[in-house]
Amino acid sequence: MEEHVKHTLKRQLRRLATERPYQIVAGSAAALVLAGGTGAALTANDDSPVRQEKTAAVAELAPQLGEAAANAQAQAQIAAPASPSASPSASPTATASTAKADPDVTKKAKPKPPSTKVLDYTYQAQYAYWNCGPAAVRNALSASGIETTQDAMVAPLNAGEYGTNSAEDTTRGLNQMVKGSPWRTHMIPGPPSPAQMDQLQADVVKAITDGRGVVANIVGSATDTDGGWHSFPGGHYIAVVGYKNDGRTVRIADSADPSLPAYWITTIDLANWMTTRGYSA
Repeated sequence: MEEHVKHTLKRQLRRLATERPYQIVAGSAAALVLAGGTGAALTANDDSPVRQEKTAAVAELAPQLGEAAANAQAQAQIAAPASPSASPSASPTATASTAKADPDVTKKAKPKPPSTKVLDYTYQAQYAYWNCGPAAVRNALSASGIETTQDAMVAPLNAGEYGTNSAEDTTRGLNQMVKGSPWRTHMIPGPPSPAQMDQLQADVVKAITDGRGVVANIVGSATDTDGGWHSFPGGHYIAVVGYKNDGRTVRIADSADPSLPAYWITTIDLANWMTTRGYSA
């Protein structure tokens, strides 16, 4: 009888550990047996000696059943799925960070401008002493692939027998011929500072790299890199159509003299040449 009860209790405990492990955490081995359904046999209306024998068997197996209950509880904890908060890989923040690191949406740096660049343009000399402004704008626009005439640019620049008033007019005329108004006016009211010289260099490089010529309103005299002397005491407009040495030297298309249509001048000398004037870039 005792062996039969032990066998029954062990078999019942194995079934509980497999099907209902949460019931194994009861306070005693007897409670485990009762929770599993074996208690019904212990409380059946059989004779008293049998009940006492079964009760004794349960008491004898209590330590073993307690150890089995602890092992079953540990196995249940191992088998239970991990909490999302305990898993770093399941973190919504980590998932969002992975999505943000998508290389397709990463902003890429712009390529460095070339050290030297000269635009392909068509040159025209001015046809009158006063229309250097329309001629310079026309030459600069040709570097952007826009062909127009000096006559067509007279009205947009408000040019007349006294010439073109300022760089504000050349900027307006240039922007009327393209979309987006990319040209901006930059004034040099007094002797240029180092910062203004650096700005001129940067503006020329950017405009030429973007395929746009620059128009400069100059006054006085300057010497080009070959030693040529150029003097315009009453003021003049010229087109900048290229640069070299990273913008330290610029290429000038000058409509004043068809025998000398182009020359190089340093950016510093050009900045000084525009004192009290300005440029469109």
